[in-house]
Amino acid sequence: MKDDKVWKPYINGFYVHLKSERSLSDNSIEAYIRDVWQLRSYLEAAGKRISPPEVTLEDLQACSRWIAALGMTATSQARIISGLKSFFRYLERQQAIQADPSQLLEAPKTLRKLPDTLSFEEIEKLIAEIDLSKAEGHRNKAILETMYSCGLRVSEATALQISNLHFDDGYIRVIGKGDKERLIPIGTSAIKYINIYYDETRRKMVPKKGQEDILFLNRRGSALSRVMIFLVIRELAAKAGINKIISPHTFRHSFATHLVEGGADLRAVQAMLGHESITTTEIYTHLDREYLRDTLQHYHPGF
Repeated sequence: MKDDKVWKPYINGFYVHLKSERSLSDNSIEAYIRDVWQLRSYLEAAGKRISPPEVTLEDLQACSRWIAALGMTATSQARIISGLKSFFRYLERQQAIQADPSQLLEAPKTLRKLPDTLSFEEIEKLIAEIDLSKAEGHRNKAILETMYSCGLRVSEATALQISNLHFDDGYIRVIGKGDKERLIPIGTSAIKYINIYYDETRRKMVPKKGQEDILFLNRRGSALSRVMIFLVIRELAAKAGINKIISPHTFRHSFATHLVEGGADLRAVQAMLGHESITTTEIYTHLDREYLRDTLQHYHPGF
């Protein structure tokens, strides 16, 4: 469409900005670009054939009402509005617009939902269901032990490289969001099961070209997908009789929650998780009432 040709140069420039200057992951960039096309779709539906520099605050507010009417959750609406704000800030910095129309655009208020977690006993119970007689058993045990020991995102676990295992120093090097690297301490249990997996399985495999340094491989010699790990965890949870809705990210949530409940410094947890903002890490300060009561009974002289 003619209007698309008008929008594409701005969107392409935004793409380059997100990729080269902000170093975002492909998934994040795709989400930002999709947000801008959402605005473009609204304007088309409203019969407004205008270019990005002609968009007003009123247009953005109407777009916000439109996406709400589509039935999107408040969280999804807030994410789209955040993407649009980034787009117009970019245009202002590029002097493609004189003033940012999104400055006064408000996102719907969202309830901060606490993440589901597993207790240490539940994690042990889940991992105990792994069938070590199967070829993939040692691999699955190693990857789950590592995810819980280090609080890894599932994408970080699937991309973990053999050359980034520094067991003598007790650390692993992880490449996180935006290709940012961080060093994370790794526990002796995770080291033990990685070594078993490597000796029993990994060293005997023939990796596909370009996958030689990837630690966790599937039977075809390629890196595991995030979906594959999700399916493994879901199956193990069912076998263990754990009825919670869990995912690979649950291991990361549990890692952080257990650290905070144990008294770990929030800044240290932030560094290990790779959070840019401490406010993201603060969600893990949700200590349950029983834990708080036990702490008071143990330490408070007047309780």
